[in-house]
Amino acid sequence: MIFDVAIVGAGPAGLSFARSLAGSGLDVALVETQSAARLADPPFDAREIALTHHSAHLLQKLGLWDLIPAEEIHTLRDAQVLDGSWLPGMFIDHREGPRPQLGYLVSNQLIRRAAFAAISGQDRLQLLCERRVTAIEPGTGHSRLRLSDGAQLDARLVVAADSRFSETRRAMGIPADSHDFGKTMLLCRMRHDKPHNQVAWEWFGHGQTIAVLPLKEHECSVVLTLRHTEIQELMTASEAGFASAMEQRFEHRLGNMELISTRHAYPLVGVYPRRFTAQRYALVGDAAVGMHPVTAHGFNFGLLGQDLLSGLIRPLAGRGDIASPAMLARYDRELRRATRPLYLATMMIVQLYTNDTRPARLLRRTVLSASARIPPLRRAVVHSVMQAGDSRIATRPLLGMLRSMRG
Repeated sequence: MIFDVAIVGAGPAGLSFARSLAGSGLDVALVETQSAARLADPPFDAREIALTHHSAHLLQKLGLWDLIPAEEIHTLRDAQVLDGSWLPGMFIDHREGPRPQLGYLVSNQLIRRAAFAAISGQDRLQLLCERRVTAIEPGTGHSRLRLSDGAQLDARLVVAADSRFSETRRAMGIPADSHDFGKTMLLCRMRHDKPHNQVAWEWFGHGQTIAVLPLKEHECSVVLTLRHTEIQELMTASEAGFASAMEQRFEHRLGNMELISTRHAYPLVGVYPRRFTAQRYALVGDAAVGMHPVTAHGFNFGLLGQDLLSGLIRPLAGRGDIASPAMLARYDRELRRATRPLYLATMMIVQLYTNDTRPARLLRRTVLSASARIPPLRRAVVHSVMQAGDSRIATRPLLGMLRSMRG
């Protein structure tokens, strides 16, 4: 089998990239380990995706936005960052930016379902499910993929969207800087007495981090980060015991709480490859940038990357080499410029706010206070939340401040 593009991984980034190539005249293969039935109706995984306005625009352009039920697109109006019991922390007010809200919250499950529905029946797209890539053999004119069922296919360009632990990235010899935070995230949905008013929380407490993502009023997604053993205890607790434990961890700030979904646990690992391309090969999605969720830009960067790559490929369809070294170098350069500043800023924020020593606590409260009081810094934070595509500009003041204060 011979294709122009072979995409490895049918997660939301891989599916979105396949959709971006619709109507390009390119023959595309999409290789995925899961079944088509599971892609069409993915299970709930408790991941709520914070979408910037730019990402919402990209989903609209791809035809995915209208496939998501309107009542399941939740408003992310404002956000607050808290450090233990110290108040007031920092309030990220949408009125500091150009839009009536910071962004949107949509379930990962619904994005995946919409993306698969959008590519179903797409012309010149072949879906190869329940198979995995066992080997890649790069060539001058095409690369050859060997699949787990014994089949092989040739492609002018291979695009990996197979998670932050990408096997194809490793097979291509691309090194990646990986940071295991030694923590595990527990995700679930909860109902609570007190309203959240569409305000997200990022709450750094002693030995724990809690994120609150507002859904329907009196319902939210909770992201709790702890040591793995503590997470395991909460995963196996009864629903009543779990709710009681969460009320205590929240210091009853949301009143009585009730578990209304299944619980899911994920290891906390950040990954950033040394390069995004190799011979006739490119990375998108988490395979390209595996973000810590504290700044909520993981999927936003995934959408941005696939849009950059498809925008470079489409003009070359039928006219030139869609995997030329010049094109791949440009993609690498542009994606790095768009993602690396916020990735580095995120790593510094996490290191600072998960350090419970007294000097670190004093420093982070100084950073929060300065960010809250200095208008340019405050606006930079708001802008970085609203527009992932421009984060390389918006995070420069914050990144510079963090560096100077650490030094």
